[in-house]
Amino acid sequence: MRYVVKLGGATLENPELLHLCAKAIAELVKDGSQVAVVHGGGVQLTRTLKQLGKQSEFVAGLRVTDAETRDTALMVLGGGVNKALVASLGAHGQPAVGLSGGDGLVFRARKKRTAPDLGFVGEIVSADPRWLEAIWKMGAVPVISSIALGFDGEYYNINADEMAAACAGACKADALVFLTDVPGVLAADGSVMRWLSIDQIAALTRDEVITGGMLPKLSACREALLNGVKRVRILPATVAELLPDLCSTRVNHGTEVMVA
Repeated sequence: MRYVVKLGGATLENPELLHLCAKAIAELVKDGSQVAVVHGGGVQLTRTLKQLGKQSEFVAGLRVTDAETRDTALMVLGGGVNKALVASLGAHGQPAVGLSGGDGLVFRARKKRTAPDLGFVGEIVSADPRWLEAIWKMGAVPVISSIALGFDGEYYNINADEMAAACAGACKADALVFLTDVPGVLAADGSVMRWLSIDQIAALTRDEVITGGMLPKLSACREALLNGVKRVRILPATVAELLPDLCSTRVNHGTEVMVA
């Protein structure tokens, strides 16, 4: 089996959750699976920007990124957050190789065209999984921060959910799992939707049932499924120990996103 696991900044902030997720990923590899980890770091980036005297601004769940914010993202995501995750996997005896989407030109980006303009926010336009394949052949886990290099030579901040979907599609993953700090996709009454068709997403967005950071996450789920990823699940990080059983047993946690 081939998995892409996306970890968010809130999960990485919690040492106990980080330990739980790293252990589950190490177990997946031990069981014979190939795993790539894509991570964000929004919480850590916001905190660092605040320390630098910069206020963070978001539009539809995406961070407005000027040049200084982009450079800070390179430092925080590609540096401290990435290496902390590599270290956590190493603590469980699992070798990992940290890289950004720009390393080895694994992911190429272009500026995301939006109104209002978001600055150095990009979208993935191509992916070359050969470096990931090489890392897997060595028995290691590639740990990828959500930064990619544009054809103009500029680095772009990429939404980590979008990066995870692009990664899963490029390497023909069997499963894409978002380990999050929420229980799943919530219905209008606050209950967790155990199953969600991509055809339902537009209506839920229009009715403002889905808002904020869940918007790019579900867009990423849709893209992954349409690009051939077999299973996509949003799973609370508190039950990360279920990750090795996800494709073999019934898991009654989180939200399974399906084509139909």
